[in-house]
Amino acid sequence: MFAISPLGWVHTLGSLPAIPLAAYMFARHGRIVPRSIPGVAYFVSMMAGAVTVFLVAHQPVSYGIGAATILFLLAGYGVGRIRLLARAGRYLETFFLSLTAFLLMVPTVSEVLRRVPDGHPMVTDLRSPLLLGAQASLLGLLIVGLTAQFIYLRRVGKRSAFAAPGIASIK
Repeated sequence: MFAISPLGWVHTLGSLPAIPLAAYMFARHGRIVPRSIPGVAYFVSMMAGAVTVFLVAHQPVSYGIGAATILFLLAGYGVGRIRLLARAGRYLETFFLSLTAFLLMVPTVSEVLRRVPDGHPMVTDLRSPLLLGAQASLLGLLIVGLTAQFIYLRRVGKRSAFAAPGIASIK
């Protein structure tokens, strides 16, 4: 089914939970929240997918996406712990983790379009207008999403600056 190897299924099923987890956190919190239960599950799922891509990849770009995902994932989960960065840390955390979601969705959309329906995929060429349009849409969504996230973080930051210390915090 879908010409996926057993190791490919491990990769796919390992990284698949990251999609609904990211969607849930974006809808609920406006960003990926690393220090939460869904955030920890997202980390595990993303790391499983990013590490196993080196075992199943057929194209050199896949190695780059896997390495970038690991780098951004570690940076996103680590930068929030650097107290020296203060509020800038939230922006960097949001930027890095949003990039991981983008890097997950680009190959996911590509693979779905190139494999579904089984035996007669919607896309057979990597330069297909449908595939390029889908990837461009993801890039546009990343830009709009990051802009909205930064505006939200700025507004919440301004509100908490006028609140009593310890009462309001950016989630």
